[in-house]
Amino acid sequence: MTDTPIKVLICEDQELVRTGYRTIFSAQPDMEVVGEAADGRAAVEAARRLRPDVIVMDIRMPVLDGIEATRQLAGPGTAAPAKVLVVTTFNVDEYVYEALKAGAGGFLLKDAPPAELVNGVRTIARGDSLLAPAVTRTLIGHFADRLRPADTSSPAREEVVRALTPRELEVLEQIAAGLSNAEIAAKLFITAETVKTYVSRILAKLQLRDRVQAVVLAYRVGLVSGTD
Repeated sequence: MTDTPIKVLICEDQELVRTGYRTIFSAQPDMEVVGEAADGRAAVEAARRLRPDVIVMDIRMPVLDGIEATRQLAGPGTAAPAKVLVVTTFNVDEYVYEALKAGAGGFLLKDAPPAELVNGVRTIARGDSLLAPAVTRTLIGHFADRLRPADTSSPAREEVVRALTPRELEVLEQIAAGLSNAEIAAKLFITAETVKTYVSRILAKLQLRDRVQAVVLAYRVGLVSGTD
């Protein structure tokens, strides 16, 4: 933890939810809420003006939805991608995959306990990705059929297999299953630091920005599926 607080921008159209987030984050000694936005366009403008460390983004918002707002702030081609944490409602907001594809650093469910939400912000602020382990597999698996055909900008399964060592492929599969580094370490009988090294190598070899993109790619090329 540094002496400089994590600057948080809250983007949520429901005032009651925004108030709850502000209360939770403001109570943390290492966080500062620098602004709020009730629609996507205001979120983009506020983010560019305030330069927050983490943007807590709802998806369903008026004027401009959270997916497009995320794409403008963190998507392909952005000079300095913002760090976006999507907080969504599972089985209601089925656009979360598109938000991850648009550049979000991770997601949590809206009913996550405050401690998990706070930890999520800290995780994204560190530059790590956050995939809620309890829902990653189910959520991305829900979109597996949609993801299966690789687009022209994505490597094919054979390219991924050739690029990675067998151990790296094994780690990638565990990442896609929603396991944390500690959980992968326990399952593969290696240290968490070794897992972290493998993850870094995987991202570098496949030219991926973060763990989220690794999960999406694993499903897209068929290394794993929602029925595994």
